[in-house]
Amino acid sequence: MQMTTLSFTNFHQHGPLFANMLKARHRTFVDGMNWDLPSADGMEFDQYDTAQSRWVCVHQGDRVLAGLRLTPTTARCGVYSYMVRDAQRGLLSSIPANLLDDPAPIAPHIWDANRLFVAEGVETDIRHQVQLSLMGHMVRSARALGASTLIGLLPIAIPRLGRRLGIDMDPAGPVMKIGGVAHRCFFVSMASKMH
Repeated sequence: MQMTTLSFTNFHQHGPLFANMLKARHRTFVDGMNWDLPSADGMEFDQYDTAQSRWVCVHQGDRVLAGLRLTPTTARCGVYSYMVRDAQRGLLSSIPANLLDDPAPIAPHIWDANRLFVAEGVETDIRHQVQLSLMGHMVRSARALGASTLIGLLPIAIPRLGRRLGIDMDPAGPVMKIGGVAHRCFFVSMASKMH
C-alpha cells in the first residue's frame, strides 16, 4: 500500500494516478451515491480541483484505494474560494448554507479537507487499514503544507477513525444529510500527539 500527495507540479511523476483518482471519485460520488457533480470521460471534478489544491491518495500501484482533496482556505479562483466557505456563502446549491456555526475561516494555517472516499471494491480485510492510512497521510500532508488545522464537511463516522490515530476532531456545525449521507463540518487539529 502506497500513499502519495499529488499536485500540479508532480502529476507527471505518477503516470495515470491523478486520472485514476478522479475516476474513483466518479464511481464513488456520481455512480455510487448519485451526486450531481461535474464529470467528463468517467472522471469527477469541480471548481476546487485547481493548482492550489493537493490530493491525498492511498493506492496500490495505479489502483486507487482512497483519497481526499486539500485546499487552502486562502484559495481564490474566480468567484470561488473553498468548498465549505462557498457553501456558507450560498454559492453551492447542493450544500446547505447553515453548515457552520461561525463564519468560515480564511487563514494560511487552515486548509479545507473534502471529497474523502474509500473506493468501491476495496477488500474488507484491508478497508480499515486503508482508512487509517488515508487519515494519517492527510495529517502528514497538511502539516507539510503548513497547516495546523483542517476544516471539512465529512461523513459523521470519520471522528472515530481520527481518535484511533490521536487526531482531535471538533464539530463546527450541525449534522446534515448530503446526498443521503449524514455529514458534519469538523475542525481537525493537527496536534503532535498523532501516531
